[in-house]
Amino acid sequence: MLELEHRFRVVDVHAQLTSDELASTRGRAISPEKLEREMQQAGVVRSVVFPEAQPDDGDYITQNNTVARLSVDRPFIAFARINGQRDPGASATARLRNLTTSRQPWHTSPADVEQYAYDDRFNGFVLDAPNDGLPDEQVLDELASVGLPVLVRAGHGFAPDAVAETVLGRGFPVVIAHLGGYPLDRDMMDRTIDLLDRYDETYVDTSFVRFRDQLERALLEHPDRVLFGSGAPWTHPNVGVMELLTLDVSEDKMRKAFSNNACRVIEALRPAAEA
Repeated sequence: MLELEHRFRVVDVHAQLTSDELASTRGRAISPEKLEREMQQAGVVRSVVFPEAQPDDGDYITQNNTVARLSVDRPFIAFARINGQRDPGASATARLRNLTTSRQPWHTSPADVEQYAYDDRFNGFVLDAPNDGLPDEQVLDELASVGLPVLVRAGHGFAPDAVAETVLGRGFPVVIAHLGGYPLDRDMMDRTIDLLDRYDETYVDTSFVRFRDQLERALLEHPDRVLFGSGAPWTHPNVGVMELLTLDVSEDKMRKAFSNNACRVIEALRPAAEA
């Protein structure tokens, strides 16, 4: 694929990184070297990376450490993936189940959060509740204590209202992935954009968003809250960059989405001179 030509500094807040061994056996997963090349083709200078989802009862310590190791000497910023024992659903059954469930050894603990936060290899966290479960109150309190940004996957399985009820307003920055509407739910995206009026320190990323109306609405109404995310490797970062480049918004708003907003939220994405 040809390299994109544009005049923006682009940073990506949403990419998954897989070891060479797993990349050879897991479908669309690609090697760190190929991910780095694809980012260069799209003009992306730095990327937030994290492990892909694991099967049930998966322990993310090893996967997080692998991502941190593979990020060394690459333009990658490692986030630690966390999990929990609670069902993020809003049904009565889910609420009843959460009353009796308890944290297991493979679930993220407050001590794990503290360790990741003070390990300079990690710059934030990823919470994918539909796949990994929702952490308990003690873990969420520790996230507030350390204050690092948390990338939250929202959409089917973890609706915007549930994100607001459980995660937002706790004192740490939250980036809601996919405009909160994964997969391709316009109504959920609009409801997530509405949340930006009510909650400070809440942002959205653009990964897997293919709707011009929702992207333009978010940038026009909340130009300081939109962060570029590609969703690589499941989509080439060129695709996400082109989605933004073709919007009918000002260059200033594009510049904020491509870099400036993310650099305010995630210090490690800033140019070296500013870090």
